[in-house]
Amino acid sequence: MKPKEMRRVSAKRQITLPARQCRLAGIEPGDQYRSFAFDGCITIIRQKPGSAWGCLAHLEADETVCDEQSRQDAVSAKRANSS
Repeated sequence: MKPKEMRRVSAKRQITLPARQCRLAGIEPGDQYRSFAFDGCITIIRQKPGSAWGCLAHLEADETVCDEQSRQDAVSAKRANSS
């Protein structure tokens, strides 16, 4: 990229992805994405519909634990680790 083509972040923290990069990554208008920031870099990953389908199929639900109890246990564990 030439210096005169440097992109800017808008006041709303929006960016425009170059069309060529979108074509290479298979990104189309309306696609969903995930972004991750690490060590001063942002990585954008296009989400593929159904890509996580079945990834937890091997797990069995514990019907004796409700969502609220699970949430409370997680909060308690977090508090215990931060003390």
